[in-house]
Amino acid sequence: MAIAYFGLNSIHDRKKMTQSELIILNFTEIRRKSIKLWKGLPKSHYNWKPDDKAMTAIEMIRHVLEADYGWNIIINKGDMTNYSTPWKNRPFISLTDELEFAEPYRNTFLESVRQFSDRELNETEIIHPGNGDKKNLAKYLLRIGYHESVHAGQFLSYLRAMKINRPEIWA
Repeated sequence: MAIAYFGLNSIHDRKKMTQSELIILNFTEIRRKSIKLWKGLPKSHYNWKPDDKAMTAIEMIRHVLEADYGWNIIINKGDMTNYSTPWKNRPFISLTDELEFAEPYRNTFLESVRQFSDRELNETEIIHPGNGDKKNLAKYLLRIGYHESVHAGQFLSYLRAMKINRPEIWA
Protein backbone atom coordinates (compact mmCIF):
# COMPACT_ATOMS: atom_id res chain seq x y z
CA MET A 1 0.00 0.00 0.00
CA ALA A 2 1.43 3.39 -0.96
CA ILE A 3 0.64 6.47 1.08
CA ALA A 4 0.20 9.86 -0.55
CA TYR A 5 1.68 12.94 1.04
CA PHE A 6 2.28 16.51 -0.02
CA GLY A 7 5.74 17.96 -0.44
CA LEU A 8 6.76 21.35 0.87
CA ASN A 9 6.65 23.32 -2.37
CA SER A 10 3.42 22.55 -4.18
CA ILE A 11 0.91 19.95 -5.19
CA HIS A 12 3.31 19.08 -8.02
CA ASP A 13 5.68 17.60 -5.43
CA ARG A 14 3.13 14.94 -4.50
CA LYS A 15 4.58 11.44 -4.44
CA LYS A 16 3.70 8.00 -3.15
CA MET A 17 5.60 6.58 -0.20
CA THR A 18 6.43 2.92 -0.10
CA GLN A 19 5.79 0.96 3.08
CA SER A 20 9.49 0.94 3.89
CA GLU A 21 9.71 4.73 3.45
CA LEU A 22 6.74 5.19 5.77
CA ILE A 23 8.27 2.86 8.38
CA ILE A 24 11.58 4.74 8.17
CA LEU A 25 9.74 8.04 8.55
CA ASN A 26 8.15 6.64 11.71
CA PHE A 27 11.51 5.39 13.05
CA THR A 28 13.10 8.78 12.32
CA GLU A 29 10.38 10.70 14.13
CA ILE A 30 10.49 8.38 17.14
CA ARG A 31 14.29 8.74 17.35
CA ARG A 32 14.08 12.54 16.97
CA LYS A 33 11.78 12.68 19.98
CA SER A 34 13.91 10.22 21.97
CA ILE A 35 17.03 12.32 21.40
CA LYS A 36 15.15 15.44 22.43
CA LEU A 37 14.24 13.72 25.71
CA TRP A 38 17.73 12.35 26.27
CA LYS A 39 19.26 15.79 25.80
CA GLY A 40 17.17 16.94 28.76
CA LEU A 41 19.13 14.63 31.09
CA PRO A 42 21.97 16.36 32.96
CA LYS A 43 25.21 14.35 33.07
CA SER A 44 24.94 14.42 36.86
CA HIS A 45 21.84 12.21 36.57
CA TYR A 46 23.14 9.60 34.08
CA ASN A 47 23.23 6.90 36.77
CA TRP A 48 19.84 7.69 38.33
CA LYS A 49 17.31 4.87 38.40
CA PRO A 50 13.96 4.54 40.16
CA ASP A 51 14.85 1.29 41.95
CA ASP A 52 17.56 -1.33 42.19
CA LYS A 53 16.09 -3.52 39.45
CA ALA A 54 15.68 -0.75 36.86
CA MET A 55 18.12 0.46 34.22
CA THR A 56 19.92 3.71 34.90
CA ALA A 57 19.00 6.59 32.60
CA ILE A 58 22.16 6.19 30.51
CA GLU A 59 21.68 2.39 30.38
CA MET A 60 18.20 2.93 28.97
CA ILE A 61 19.60 5.26 26.31
CA ARG A 62 22.25 2.70 25.39
CA HIS A 63 19.67 -0.11 25.38
CA VAL A 64 17.61 1.78 22.78
CA LEU A 65 20.64 2.72 20.67
CA GLU A 66 22.27 -0.70 20.66
CA ALA A 67 18.98 -2.40 19.82
CA ASP A 68 19.38 -1.22 16.22
CA TYR A 69 22.39 -3.52 15.88
CA GLY A 70 20.37 -6.56 17.02
CA TRP A 71 17.25 -5.61 15.08
CA ASN A 72 19.34 -5.46 11.91
CA ILE A 73 20.60 -9.00 12.42
CA ILE A 74 17.07 -10.26 13.13
CA ILE A 75 15.37 -8.62 10.13
CA ASN A 76 18.10 -9.93 7.85
CA LYS A 77 17.61 -13.42 9.34
CA GLY A 78 21.11 -13.54 10.79
CA ASP A 79 22.23 -15.91 13.51
CA MET A 80 21.65 -14.57 17.03
CA THR A 81 23.02 -17.70 18.76
CA ASN A 82 26.29 -16.10 19.85
CA TYR A 83 25.04 -12.52 19.81
CA SER A 84 27.57 -9.98 21.03
CA THR A 85 27.02 -6.25 20.96
CA PRO A 86 29.67 -3.75 19.82
CA TRP A 87 28.87 -1.87 23.06
CA LYS A 88 30.16 -4.74 25.23
CA ASN A 89 32.64 -3.40 27.82
CA ARG A 90 32.35 0.12 26.37
CA PRO A 91 32.29 2.78 29.09
CA PHE A 92 29.51 5.35 29.33
CA ILE A 93 31.07 8.71 28.52
CA SER A 94 28.32 11.03 27.36
CA LEU A 95 25.13 11.17 25.36
CA THR A 96 27.04 12.70 22.45
CA ASP A 97 29.53 9.83 22.52
CA GLU A 98 26.72 7.27 22.62
CA LEU A 99 24.94 8.89 19.67
CA GLU A 100 28.12 9.12 17.59
CA PHE A 101 29.04 5.49 18.27
CA ALA A 102 25.51 4.32 17.44
CA GLU A 103 25.13 6.29 14.20
CA PRO A 104 26.68 3.77 11.77
CA TYR A 105 24.59 0.95 13.27
CA ARG A 106 21.45 3.07 12.98
CA ASN A 107 22.26 3.92 9.36
CA THR A 108 22.87 0.24 8.52
CA PHE A 109 19.57 -0.72 10.13
CA LEU A 110 17.62 1.98 8.26
CA GLU A 111 19.30 1.02 4.99
CA SER A 112 18.23 -2.58 5.53
CA VAL A 113 14.64 -1.44 6.04
CA ARG A 114 14.85 0.78 2.95
CA GLN A 115 15.81 -2.24 0.81
CA PHE A 116 12.67 -4.25 1.58
CA SER A 117 9.96 -4.26 -1.06
CA ASP A 118 6.30 -4.03 -0.10
CA ARG A 119 6.00 -7.70 -0.97
CA GLU A 120 8.92 -8.67 1.30
CA LEU A 121 7.48 -6.58 4.13
CA ASN A 122 4.18 -8.42 3.88
CA GLU A 123 5.39 -11.95 3.14
CA THR A 124 8.64 -12.37 5.08
CA GLU A 125 8.18 -14.09 8.42
CA ILE A 126 10.38 -13.03 11.31
CA ILE A 127 10.81 -15.15 14.43
CA HIS A 128 11.88 -13.11 17.44
CA PRO A 129 14.80 -14.97 19.02
CA GLY A 130 13.89 -13.96 22.57
CA ASN A 131 10.39 -15.42 22.68
CA GLY A 132 9.86 -17.31 19.41
CA ASP A 133 6.95 -15.06 18.36
CA LYS A 134 6.32 -15.07 14.61
CA LYS A 135 5.30 -11.89 12.78
CA ASN A 136 5.46 -10.68 9.25
CA LEU A 137 8.33 -8.26 8.68
CA ALA A 138 6.16 -5.13 8.45
CA LYS A 139 4.49 -5.87 11.79
CA TYR A 140 7.83 -6.74 13.34
CA LEU A 141 9.27 -3.40 12.24
CA LEU A 142 6.31 -1.56 13.72
CA ARG A 143 6.93 -3.39 17.00
CA ILE A 144 10.52 -2.11 16.91
CA GLY A 145 9.18 1.45 16.78
CA TYR A 146 6.84 0.64 19.65
CA HIS A 147 9.78 -0.66 21.71
CA GLU A 148 11.59 2.67 21.48
CA SER A 149 8.37 4.60 22.14
CA VAL A 150 7.77 2.64 25.34
CA HIS A 151 11.27 3.52 26.53
CA ALA A 152 10.59 7.18 25.67
CA GLY A 153 7.61 7.03 28.01
CA GLN A 154 9.73 5.42 30.71
CA PHE A 155 12.36 8.09 30.21
CA LEU A 156 9.74 10.82 30.63
CA SER A 157 8.75 9.27 33.96
CA TYR A 158 12.43 9.12 34.98
CA LEU A 159 12.79 12.85 34.28
CA ARG A 160 9.60 13.57 36.22
CA ALA A 161 10.81 11.52 39.20
CA MET A 162 14.17 13.35 39.07
CA LYS A 163 12.22 16.63 39.11
CA ILE A 164 13.91 17.69 35.87
CA ASN A 165 12.04 19.81 33.35
CA ARG A 166 10.87 17.55 30.58
CA PRO A 167 11.61 18.64 26.99
CA GLU A 168 8.57 19.40 24.83
CA ILE A 169 8.45 16.47 22.42
CA TRP A 170 5.10 17.27 20.84
CA ALA A 171 6.38 20.21 18.83
